Amino acid sequence: MSESSTDNWRRAGFAGAAIGVLAAGAAAGVALERLTVGRGMRQKARLALDASGPYGSLRGTPGKAIADDTTALYYEVDEVDPDNGPGSAPRKRRLFGRKAPAPVTVVFSHGYCLTQDSWHFQRSALRGLVRTVHWDQRSHGRSDRGVAQSGPDGLPVSIDRLGRDLKTVIDAAAPEGPLVLVGHSMGGMTIMALADAFPELIRERVVGVAFVGTSTGRLGEVNYGLPTAGVNAVRRVLPGVLKALGSQAELVERGRRATADLFAGLIKKYSFSSKDVDPAVARFAERMIESTPIDVVAEFYPAFAEHDKAEALAAFRDVPVLALAGDRDLVTPSSHTEAIADLLPDSELVIVPDAGHLVMLEHPEAVTDRLADLLARVGAVPATAAKAGSGSS
Repeated sequence: MSESSTDNWRRAGFAGAAIGVLAAGAAAGVALERLTVGRGMRQKARLALDASGPYGSLRGTPGKAIADDTTALYYEVDEVDPDNGPGSAPRKRRLFGRKAPAPVTVVFSHGYCLTQDSWHFQRSALRGLVRTVHWDQRSHGRSDRGVAQSGPDGLPVSIDRLGRDLKTVIDAAAPEGPLVLVGHSMGGMTIMALADAFPELIRERVVGVAFVGTSTGRLGEVNYGLPTAGVNAVRRVLPGVLKALGSQAELVERGRRATADLFAGLIKKYSFSSKDVDPAVARFAERMIESTPIDVVAEFYPAFAEHDKAEALAAFRDVPVLALAGDRDLVTPSSHTEAIADLLPDSELVIVPDAGHLVMLEHPEAVTDRLADLLARVGAVPATAAKAGSGSS
C-alpha cells in the first residue's frame, strides 16, 4: 500500500472514531431496539415492508437524455389525463390550422443519495392533472454512472455539471412550452446552476419554481445538530476518508450491510423529525439511500462545500417562487431556505413544523398543498383540481 493510501486509511480510522462518537445518540436508540426486537425479526420486518410498501411504485413513460459527456440520464413523463385540467385541451385543438401551445410541464429534481421516487406523494397527487417529468440525477437511480467521473482520471462532480444535466433532460423531455421547476436539496441547487448557466431559459420559459429543503451555499457551516468541535474535526478529514472508502467500495458495502441497524437509525435521524413517521415510509427512504454506492457518495460530497449560487437567484425575481423547508432539518437548516426568501422578497416562505430533511415524505400533504397552490397561481392546473388532488396516497 502506498504512503498516501496509508494516510487516507489512517484518516479513515480517526474519522470513524469521531463519527462513532457523534452518532452515539442514534446508536443508543438502535441498541435499545435490539434489547426488545431480535435481529432476525428486524430483518423480516424490513422484507415485509419492502414487499408491501407502495412507495416508489409509480412509473411513467420512460426516456433517456444523453449528457454532453455521453452519460445517459433516465427520466419518466406523466402526461395529462384528457379529461383533466387546462394542460390537456389545447393539445386537441388547432388554432388557425396550427398546433396550440404546449402545456405546462413540471420538472422534479431529487436530492443527494435519493431518486426520482422521493417525490412519490406529490407525483401521485398531481398525476393526470399536469404534465410532469421526473428524472434521476447522474449516478443515481436508473441513470447511468457519470462517464466524466468514471475511471482513475475521472473528473469530480460539480453542481454546475448537474445544472447542465438538467438542461439536457429539459431539451429531451420538455423541449417546448412553459416550465415549473421543483427541486429538493441537491435538486434545488441543480435548478440554481441551471439558472446560472442558462438565464435565457429561465427568462423565456420558466413560470414557477419551488425550492424544497435546499441552499444557495455556505453548507460548510452546517453542524448537523452535532457539537461544533466534533463537526469541524470530521469535516477536515471527511473528503479524504470518503475517497479512501470509495476506492474500496465492495468492502465498504459489506460493512454497510453488516451495520444495517445503525445505518437505519442514522438515516431516520437525519431524514425525519416526527416520532410517528410511517415505518414503510422510513424504510422506503432507507432503501433509496442505501442503494447509492459509497463511491458515488464520495464523488458528490465535495461539490456541496463549493456550492455558491446566491447570485443565480436573481433570475427568479420575476417568477412565482415557493421556498419550503422543515423546521428541524439538520442537513439544510430552515435558515438556508429563509435566506432564499430574503433574496426573493416576493416568494412564498413556508416552514413546516416538526419536519426534517425529507419533508415531502414526512408531511406530504403540506408540501403537495403548497405546490398545488403554486401550480394554480401559474395556471398549470385549475385551483379546484389542485385541491382535490393534493394530499397523501
